[in-house]
Amino acid sequence: MRKLFLDIETLPASEEYHKILKMMHDKKGKKDDDFGEYLLKTSFDGAYGRILCIGYAVDDEEVKVLYNENDEKKTLEQFWDLAQYADLFIGHNVMDFDLRFIFQRSIINGVKPPQNLLNLPFARYRNNPIFDTMKEWVKWSNNTVGLEHLALALGIPTPKDGIDGSQVWNFFKAGKVQEILEYCKRDVETTRAVYKKMIFES
Repeated sequence: MRKLFLDIETLPASEEYHKILKMMHDKKGKKDDDFGEYLLKTSFDGAYGRILCIGYAVDDEEVKVLYNENDEKKTLEQFWDLAQYADLFIGHNVMDFDLRFIFQRSIINGVKPPQNLLNLPFARYRNNPIFDTMKEWVKWSNNTVGLEHLALALGIPTPKDGIDGSQVWNFFKAGKVQEILEYCKRDVETTRAVYKKMIFES
């Protein structure tokens, strides 16, 4: 079974969407000074947010990252070229965030997934073909658990060394893209270690 471990880092909507978003923001009766916060939240929205990079590892191979400056479409194309050979997708909150976001951005960018993944089942209460370490840890309850919280409980070093997800946009604006890419790779490595602990492989 070919396993694909993955994690993505996302950014808020690009400037081309700000006018649309401002209109939607105002329709909701929000105060003007809330618009900046509203924009930041689009980094969790596959309709307007964007993927900066996709970290991945195949089985026990080296962790790598897909990143193409200002070319999200190319990153998605590279991901699907790789993903079409995977039997199991593994990530932390990968079902409700990473994979969902990748599919949504693929639709927005007109990047069609390979035929064998076009209808990848996101069925709940199962761990194949998607193994979500967060969902499996909480046994599909309504609880959530962060990757760092779980990793430390399992004796695995934190991947959040010097940066965490909430800081990605600020690092990006400061031109610290390489630091973000390395952080994304650490998340993948940590997810793989958590997965192995959870299935009693380590």
